[in-house]
This record gives sequence, C-alpha cells and structure tokens, in this order.
Amino acid sequence: MRSVNRMTQRGSLMIQVLAAALCVLMVVFYINSIPSYYETLRTDCTLQPCSTLAPAPPTTLEALSAYHLTPDTYSLWFVIIECTFSFLFYLAAFLVFLKSKRDLLGLLAMVALVAYGTTFTSLVYIGSEDSPFLARVPEGIAGVGRMTFFLFLMLFPKGRFVPRWTVLVFVPFCIVQLVSFLFPGTSFDLLNWSSTGRLLYYLTMMGVTIFSQVYRYLKVSSSIEKQQTKWVVYGAVISLLGSVIISGFFVYPVFADSPVSYIYLSALLYVVVAIIPLTLALAILRHRLWDIDPLVNRTILYGTLTLTIILLYAGIVIYLGSLFKTKDNFIVSLVSTGVVAVLFSPIKERLQRILNRVMKGRHDDPYAVLKEMGDHMVQPLPPEEAIQEVAGTIKSALRLPYVGIFIKVNDEEKMAAAAGKREAAFDVHSFSIVHSGEELGTIMVSSRSLGEAFSQEDLRLIDVLLRQTGVILQNIKMTWGIQLLARDLQESREKLVLAREEERLQIRRNLHDDLAPRLLSLSFNVAAAEQYVNKQPDKAVELLGELRGVIRTTVNEIRTMVHDLRPPTLDEFGLIGSIEARMNEIRKSTSTNKSDGEEASGVLKVSLESPSQLPILPAAVEVAAYRIITEALVNVVKHAEATECVVRISVYFGSELEIEVCDDGIGLPVSLKPSINGGIGMKSIRERTAELGGQCLFEKSELGGTRVRAVLPFSQGKEKAYESSINR
Repeated sequence: MRSVNRMTQRGSLMIQVLAAALCVLMVVFYINSIPSYYETLRTDCTLQPCSTLAPAPPTTLEALSAYHLTPDTYSLWFVIIECTFSFLFYLAAFLVFLKSKRDLLGLLAMVALVAYGTTFTSLVYIGSEDSPFLARVPEGIAGVGRMTFFLFLMLFPKGRFVPRWTVLVFVPFCIVQLVSFLFPGTSFDLLNWSSTGRLLYYLTMMGVTIFSQVYRYLKVSSSIEKQQTKWVVYGAVISLLGSVIISGFFVYPVFADSPVSYIYLSALLYVVVAIIPLTLALAILRHRLWDIDPLVNRTILYGTLTLTIILLYAGIVIYLGSLFKTKDNFIVSLVSTGVVAVLFSPIKERLQRILNRVMKGRHDDPYAVLKEMGDHMVQPLPPEEAIQEVAGTIKSALRLPYVGIFIKVNDEEKMAAAAGKREAAFDVHSFSIVHSGEELGTIMVSSRSLGEAFSQEDLRLIDVLLRQTGVILQNIKMTWGIQLLARDLQESREKLVLAREEERLQIRRNLHDDLAPRLLSLSFNVAAAEQYVNKQPDKAVELLGELRGVIRTTVNEIRTMVHDLRPPTLDEFGLIGSIEARMNEIRKSTSTNKSDGEEASGVLKVSLESPSQLPILPAAVEVAAYRIITEALVNVVKHAEATECVVRISVYFGSELEIEVCDDGIGLPVSLKPSINGGIGMKSIRERTAELGGQCLFEKSELGGTRVRAVLPFSQGKEKAYESSINR
C-alpha cells in the first residue's frame, strides 16, 4: 500500500512538473517574441500593409500626429495592451496552480489559460514570422490551448465526461488537431480547409461542450457545482458575444475611422475576453461563490436594453432621413434622441419584468398564480393530490428549486407534499401555515441560489399562497384524522376480538381439561358407592366422604374461575366495599409478616377517601377501577417500602371516575417491569385505562413516593337505559 501511495505521489509530482514546465516554456516564448513583434509593428505594419494578423490597418503620419502619436508610440500601445491581456491570463493560471496544484483539473485549467493567453493575440504569430523554426510554434501552442480548454470544460467540475459518449467526440477532435500540426501545408492542415469546413469542425466541438455543461447542470450537479458551472458559462458566453460584437466594429469605418479608435477597440476587445480567466479562477478557487444570478440579470437587462436602444435610434434616423431626404440633419437626430429618451424607461421596466419572471417567477402577478391554483382546485382531486398541486404551483410561480409542505398530526409534523429536489447547500426558509387561528403545519422553501434572500414581492406572494394552502391543509388534516380514527377503531376491534377469543379458549380449557374429567370421576365414584351401599356400608361411606372432598374442590375451582371473570365482591359489596375488603386483607397480611421485634409504626397504613355513594357505574368501569387499585396496592406492598398509602375515589361532572393511589415510598424505579405474580403491571394499567378512553399517569406524589392517577369516563344514562331494558 505504501509503495502504491509513493508511486501515486511520484506520478502526481511528475505531472505537476511537466505542466509547470510547459507553461514556463510558453511564457518564455511569449516574452521572447515581444521585441520582434514591437519592431515589426514599428517598421513594417504601421505605415504599410504587413500581415492579416496585424492589430490595426496601416495609417499615415498625418493621422498619427493629429493625436500626438508616432509609429513608435502607436506600436507601443498595442504591445502594452496585448501584454497586459496575456499577463491577466498568466496571473489567473498562477493562482490556480498555487491553490490547485495537486488537482489534475486545476493543472489542466492552468495549461489552458497560459496557452489561450499566449496565442489569442497576434503577438507570438507576428513576432516569430522571421524564424522558420519558431514559425510553427504558435500554431502548436494554439492547438494545445484548444484541446486543453475544451477538455477542461467537458470535465469541469467533477473531473469526468458527462455524458460518457462525449469522449467519442473529443478524441477525434484532438486527433485532427495533432495531424494538422504534424502535416502542415497538406490537406490535413486546418489552415487549408475551407472556411465552412473549419466552422463546422469547431461548431461541433463547441456544441458538444455546451451540451455537456447543460446536461451536467440539469442532471448530476450539486448546488456548488451548479454555481461553478454558472460562472464558467457566464464568462465564456460574455466573452464570445462581446468579442463577436466588438470585432464587427473593426469592419465599419464609422466606428474605426482613426488610429486611436483601433487602440480603444483593441483594448475593449481584450477586456471583454479577459472575463474568461476571471470567472474561471473564481469557479475553481472560491468554495462558496457569490450569487451570479443578479449579475446575469443585470447583464442581460442592460445588454438587451443597449441593443434595443441602438437599433431603435438607428431605425428612426434611417426612416426619418429617407422620409425627408436629408442626411446628417440635426432635427432628425434630435427627434430620434427624444423618442429614445421617452421610450427608455418603459422599455427598461418591460425588460426587467420579463427577466424577473424568467429568473424569479411571477411574484408581480399574484392574481394569475391564484387563478392557476384555483383552476387545479376545481378539479375532483383527492386532498393529497390537491396539496401536491399547491406545492408544484408555488415552486413554478417563484422558480424555486424545492418546496415541501408539512402538516401537524398528533403533535408530529408529517410531509404532505414535496416538489423539486432539496439542496443541502441552499438556505431553506420555513413559514407557518395558519387557518382559523390554528397552526396546521409549515412550508419549507429553498432559496433560488446560494445566499439569496427573498424579496418583499416574494414574501407577499408566499403570504397569499399560504392563506389558500391553509384551507386545503385543513381538509387533509381532517381526512387523515378520520383515517387514523378508523385505523385505531379497527385495531381496537381486533384487540377486543382477540381478547374475547383468548378468554373463551381459557374457559374452554378449564372446563374441558379440568372440570369435565372431575365430574366424570364423580359419576364413577357415585356408581361405586351405589354398589357398596348394601354389601359393604362402611366402604360406601368412605367413598362418599372422598366424593364430598372432590365436590368441594371442584366448587372452589369454579368460584376461582368466576372470580377471574369478575370479582364477586363487586356484586356483593359494590366498588367501595370491595376495595375496603381488599385493603383489610392487605393490613392483615402486612401486620402478620412483621416480626415480633419490629415496631408497630412500621406497619403499612392504608386509608380510603371516597364519597359515601357512587353513581351506577358500567360493569367494565367497575372491574377496571378495582383491578387498577388492586394492582397499585400490590405494587405498594411489594416494591414501594412505604409506611402510608392513600386511595382516593372521586366523581367529576357525573361522567368521570377518578382514581388515585398515593404512597410515601421510594418512588418509581428506573426501569418499569410487569408484575411477576400474575399482576397486570403498569403497562396493563395504561392499556386498561386506554380501552375505556381514559387517561393514566404515574408521577411523584405529595407524600414523597409514587402517585398513580387514572381517569375513567362513563355514561350513566346508557347504563340506566340498559338496566331498565333488563327489568322490562
């Protein structure tokens, strides 16, 4: 493993050295070409035609002197402009190397920037024309620049071809570049291709590169990668469009009618192209990029506005000039300027509105958004699909990457709908959905880009949409509540059926496996006693005595079974009497278990606080109350180590039976376990309370120990109606 790591480190170091050496050689070649380029411009290209690559057409001494220029200073200005342009590319490449020298993609960007900065200007081409050996070097550097630049764009920012088939286009492109350089002057040389062929060749590569970036942006890129892609594409597009527009100015004499105009146009052209290293360096070096969307918005706005104003002005001048048969008329220019000034503000506002809708959605037209949402809502949609339509409408109306709607059900938030994909790097804003004074849920919306905040128009539209969402969310909440109730009802019915069948199975086993054999044995004993009555009376008496004992045992077991179904004391003494009887048993058992040496104060004192008479309670409520109190008292005796226990029974509002069992013991244990000796345990106390729709609570009591509180609702009217029907 260490050897592999060493080989990897050595290979990476070798690539760094080779890339740096190649860049240094290109820079040295560029610097070496500067004197020759300056000399050629000064002596051969300023006053006479010299090359198609010259930065400006030839001029005259009179034209130069009109602007206080000489052939030397005129040539020097072009050298300074082009050297400054190349220096910006070299500086960006150097910064990329310092920050990303261990990244192969960073090294690729460095080579592309140096090669592009070296060969974009005419300096190295004209500066190396006199040397037959160096004349082909600029074309080789340009080929390296094209291949590395396109390769970088196709790999950026993840370092792989996306989609994979794009490599099948890039490889032939590189082969053509290499063959063209190795076989100059032949049909393989790109310079000998027709202009249409070269245009199709480069347009194909550019189209595949643009498709790769768009595909990566839409399908596989994360938020950071999308932001990086925006910066790279923005720089490339602005540079391409700017260079095409400015290059057109060189053709028309009206824009380039003096030597100084060529200096200005050249400087402007190189400034526009220099946007590429700036945006490329930002995309590679800066982890959290500035939001580029406002910059794109302003660029498109003012670029389109400028083009519109120019075309409008030119159209008005041409039309009025042809109409009145005038040329260079002050009145025509004045009228054109006035029309442009009047139309400037409306055109700007209209363009800004269009751009805002494209980039930020329709926050300026909430009524149209509400109408669209209403058109969806009038359709017979289930509540779940309706809220999904709302999420989609909000996402499309505000051009958001993600919208999630959450609804509160049983104090828990549950996702009701989601539209789009949530990016971890983007800020997510939460808004409460309130309807009829009740907070029904929240809506989570993601910002459009990194660090972007919502405007006041966005917040107003969100507020309007939230009001409409509340009604739909209320319907969904009601639907889900009914579904939960139906599910709980179904589960309760299943539990009741299972409990009933378990009880029946237990009774059947007791009757079939225990009582039935004993009764059969009794019949055999009776038959045997009948045989011995006359012959052996003593034997018959003995058998009858055994029969009496078996009958008593059987009766006791039957009573036990009946007691398990319903304590008989409830029918004899009622709920309060049964509890008092149980408390007396506990007093006797605790006093009996105390040894003679223990003090009487250690005996558990159990007291009952209850009304003199309880209302008629349903049988299920009586049994549940008795079982809960009994189990709580057993827990006090066995586990609480208490000296005092108070049982309270109360009736509230004529429909709620409240039970409290308080002790001064050691309190609740850390882990609650069910009773070992057949008790229902604390878990079963909760379940028995919940079966009747009541509430149960275990907490610290005012005596310092444990307080068990249960509230059991009951309906007295239904019980009385049931009893009256029985009496009839």
